[in-house]
Amino acid sequence: MISSHTVYRGPVFWVTTDEVQEPGGVRARRDVIHHSGSVVVLAVDETGSTPRVLLERQYRHAADDYLWELPAGRIDPGEKPLPAAKRELLEETGFSAANWRRILYFYASPGFVAETMSVFLATGLRKGKAQPEADEIIKLRFVPLSSAVQMVLRGTVRDAKTISSILWLDYQIANRIPLRPSKSAPDRR
Repeated sequence: MISSHTVYRGPVFWVTTDEVQEPGGVRARRDVIHHSGSVVVLAVDETGSTPRVLLERQYRHAADDYLWELPAGRIDPGEKPLPAAKRELLEETGFSAANWRRILYFYASPGFVAETMSVFLATGLRKGKAQPEADEIIKLRFVPLSSAVQMVLRGTVRDAKTISSILWLDYQIANRIPLRPSKSAPDRR
């Protein structure tokens, strides 16, 4: 890092213009969007013969469309990812879960966005009352995993965090990998 200047600061993210010398020796200007990080909840109902995934449909201004997504949200300042995931699931859907496990951790778009996403698998779901924020108008639907995969493959689901999480779950189920680690095998995540 040669220099860094904050050029915008908003309530959700901030932007810096950085002058850097990269590991290969290239000197360049990089504009970076910074974010406190997000959590994503892959809430799975395992009570039937096939797993069902809880999806939300809500309007997204940046996409100028209604999108099918997993419950997700920003990690508040000072908050840890797991409590944030539990809060977001309850606020947006009214559900809580008995079992939680972080399954994925990735950058949303590392070319210019420093936001990380932690995806948590939530099972043992219990219904409660949703507490959405004033600007959140959310439609919920439990979708059988096979239908959710088809939604991904047909382009009905166009959200990267949701695509990666559904495909992760499909891989686990297809390969008979337990969603919850056994008590004798440590979870190495």
